[in-house]
Amino acid sequence: MAPAATAAAKSSAPKTSATPPESVGTGPALVIGEDADQRTLNGDEKAAVLLLALGPEFGRPILEELDELEIRQLSRAMVNLGPITPDMMERLMAEFVVNMNSGGALTGNSQTTQRLLLSFLPQDRVNAIMEEIRGPAGRTVWEKLRNVQQDVLANYLKNEYPQTIAVVLSKTDTEYASRVLATLPEALALEVVHRMLTLEPVQKEVLDKIETTLRTEFMSTLSHTQRRDSHEQMAEIFNSFDRQTEARFLTSLEERDRDAAERIKALMFTFEDLGRLDSGAIQALLNKMDKKDLALAMKGANDTLKEFFLSNLSARAAKNLRDDMDAMGSVRLKEVDESQTRMIATAKDLAAKGEIVINKGKSDEEMIS
Repeated sequence: MAPAATAAAKSSAPKTSATPPESVGTGPALVIGEDADQRTLNGDEKAAVLLLALGPEFGRPILEELDELEIRQLSRAMVNLGPITPDMMERLMAEFVVNMNSGGALTGNSQTTQRLLLSFLPQDRVNAIMEEIRGPAGRTVWEKLRNVQQDVLANYLKNEYPQTIAVVLSKTDTEYASRVLATLPEALALEVVHRMLTLEPVQKEVLDKIETTLRTEFMSTLSHTQRRDSHEQMAEIFNSFDRQTEARFLTSLEERDRDAAERIKALMFTFEDLGRLDSGAIQALLNKMDKKDLALAMKGANDTLKEFFLSNLSARAAKNLRDDMDAMGSVRLKEVDESQTRMIATAKDLAAKGEIVINKGKSDEEMIS
């Protein structure tokens, strides 16, 4: 179109309203431009424009917070975006600034997060994300079940048919299934055992139905009714402290509430607890560790723990590790603490994936001589 024609078209076009744009999270898709070929940007496209405008330096920290699926979704929007004129960019930035400033202080909670996600994700994806945040950890329903206390699941399953319970328990690991069975009423548990012994391959449709029921009836209500033990939460916080901070807080807590301090210490998973892993578990952990991290962590270990680690390495690997430790000389306590924390985190990650079993040797375990 010639410049004169363009100017004429713009002068005859209806004026846009001076009303500020609707919120990105709750309003309609943005209509950009006053020409005949005006475009409407959906949530994905708005996010893509803003990230492209921010560039690699400022856009990268945002992208690093997204998962792979979200990055793919945004990347697809960027590829298909096409030309973005200065006028389009100006309007989008104006909408963004107005929405940021109009509400004053921001409040982050389940409702505001869900509204934002719904502006650029379908309902089912948002439901899955919010369920993940609110409920037990795990990517699938079956993984989530393993992080539910066995008495909570048993209380739910006791009202189900034995065949259904058998299917559910067959999808969990054996240790967890045994704890659930032990919690069920004895007559029901025995019937479930019989059904599990004779269980045939379950049709996909039946399994999908059970999975959907667990997700909608059990998991969705669990997040509202289950209160996390405060001592367990505090134990995880203490696990994240460096050694000096941990000792200072525990000492102070022992003076004020010895029972609480003892309970927290019993729940904490410390570097010394790695010495209770069986040979297979410790070897799996050592294979996952970075050599420098392992050498640093070992510098702060007592002689018994050092020998335990070294005895689970090959002769050559043990010699190399000793050489690495000697070559380090004196190291800062903070660096040792950080390496030991990473080693503990790796062990927990392996346990969460079911690759190893962490046994803290609780006091109620029976010992046979």
